Amino acid sequence: MDSPFVSSGLAHVWTQGDWVTRSVALVLLTMSLASWIIILWKALDLRAQRAQARGVEGFWHSSDFAEGLEKLGDADGNPFRTAAIEGREAARHITHQDGASRPQLHDNLDVSDWIERALRKSVDDFTIRAQGGLSVLASVASTAPFVGLFGTVWGIYHALLSIGSSGQVAIDKVAGPIGEALIMTALGLLVAIPAVLGYNALVRGNKAVLHKLNRFAHDLHAYFVTGARVSVGAEGKVLPIKQQQQRG
Repeated sequence: MDSPFVSSGLAHVWTQGDWVTRSVALVLLTMSLASWIIILWKALDLRAQRAQARGVEGFWHSSDFAEGLEKLGDADGNPFRTAAIEGREAARHITHQDGASRPQLHDNLDVSDWIERALRKSVDDFTIRAQGGLSVLASVASTAPFVGLFGTVWGIYHALLSIGSSGQVAIDKVAGPIGEALIMTALGLLVAIPAVLGYNALVRGNKAVLHKLNRFAHDLHAYFVTGARVSVGAEGKVLPIKQQQQRG
């Protein structure tokens, strides 16, 4: 009994095809493997990021910042923990709590702008990392059908040349070679469809995580700006708005 590989005509396409046909088949195989690897890799990352996002609520119900970081988790690449740490370091740096006493150019910047810059950088870094690999899926989804179509056209061309040289134009002589050539189009679609579905699912998931991260960064900005201005106000430089109104 023939195996599915033989009965489907793929074996004949491979054995009877020339180097162009085999190259197209190998390209489609490579594209398929790359797509599935990226889909599985990004899906696992997205699952971890969703779990990390659930720690945000616990962060704001913590008694201090250190406890909040523990609730966010210490997994590598945690965008929420990274944003919190970078925001804290930016606030400490602008208020000279990191031990840097020498005047620097950024001392003239507004505290809010400086902390917002640090948080925005953290969000942008995560966005770039989250989009990594998606361009490959988009390329596979858009080009795989045409790669398969090229293999089909090339196979039909050689099938017609073979039929013409043999002088036999019966339907049973034409259907086999042309049908096997059309397999390349089916393979192209088989590669492209998972890439399209995977791309759309990952983009939708990344948008949801990015929305939560932006909202968390906005809350962090308010938290650090308030703390930084209170700290700087103690040195007689900048006072919170409420304290300014009281002194006025």
